Amino acid sequence: MKIYAIIPSAGAGSRMGANNSKALIDINGKSSIRIIAEKFKPRVDKIIVVIRKEELTEFKSALYGIDVEFVIGGDTRRESVHNALNSVKEDYSIVLVHDGARPLLSLALIDGIIKSTIDFGAAVPVLPVSDTLKYSYDGEYINYTKDRANLYTVQTPQGFNAAWLKEAYTKFPDDATDDAALIEKLGHRVKMIKGEIDNIKLTYPRDVSFARRLSGFNSARTGFGFDVHTLVEGRKLILCGVNIPYTKGLLGHSDADVALHALMDALLGAAALGDIGKHFPDNDKSYKDISSITLLKEVKLILAEASYMPYNVDVCIAAQEPKLSPYIEAMRKNISEALEISTDMVSVKATTTEKLGFVGRLEGICAYANVSVICC
Repeated sequence: MKIYAIIPSAGAGSRMGANNSKALIDINGKSSIRIIAEKFKPRVDKIIVVIRKEELTEFKSALYGIDVEFVIGGDTRRESVHNALNSVKEDYSIVLVHDGARPLLSLALIDGIIKSTIDFGAAVPVLPVSDTLKYSYDGEYINYTKDRANLYTVQTPQGFNAAWLKEAYTKFPDDATDDAALIEKLGHRVKMIKGEIDNIKLTYPRDVSFARRLSGFNSARTGFGFDVHTLVEGRKLILCGVNIPYTKGLLGHSDADVALHALMDALLGAAALGDIGKHFPDNDKSYKDISSITLLKEVKLILAEASYMPYNVDVCIAAQEPKLSPYIEAMRKNISEALEISTDMVSVKATTTEKLGFVGRLEGICAYANVSVICC
């Protein structure tokens, strides 16, 4: 059974005071659409992003490196989703429909919707209405108070049996505020699961400020890592993925990149996910001489599975020799590319120990790392 994610992003942010898609709004260094796509990527077989034709270049830039299919939207949300459904070839599949302006959903919510859709055929996340509801005929005076018991607000992603959703879109041409309403018209029951308070939709400027706070430092966690390796002859000296010309290299099961090992331990520690010894044991032959850049990319995926992403990293390498300053920028670039964060979030420093200790005696090199990760 294939799982598709359709992300409607063709609407203009008129209430936001902008003409471009709300899915392109920046949330602490990443667009809403990229944050969403990165979360769906490990969970689905195909991501379909519905956009306006004139914004294709911007969306390609925002989603660079992520495999998605772009579909041109229609004049309404219904037309846009209908266009995307044409790319869903298998009826025996699941379709998740998620607003391109809801970047704060968790992986747990995606998993919950997928499971419930498999079990029940249709599922949506909901929250019980907590405010008192008033009804007015003219918008000026209250006519009566509505009982809020058994009332719920609905979020996305919404999950559906693909055949049901295709039939609903074919049978009912009228627009609907959400896709579940069309499934209800077919006579199918829609399973409700608990939604998330943080899963807000970016509608007004204040929502953007709120989203940035939620996904920023208020939800940040820090981690510390340390590693040390012995200098020996006959080995390459690899630091932060850069091959440093030197008479000796570091001894280890992998490429012995002591700086990236400290960094990976810091990232895993920030999310309480163990250390590199747990995930990449040195008695596993598949990791023999493996590049630590490859392992760093894997650590990023491990963090994503737990709903975390790197936000800032600071690495300090202690080496008496060789002089590392000519290679610092290349090191920063390697880390930023592996973690898919900008270089201004990556710091790499090098120092000596003034000839003190094992580092000063040229017996080895050690590295320290401090990182911040944010909940996504």
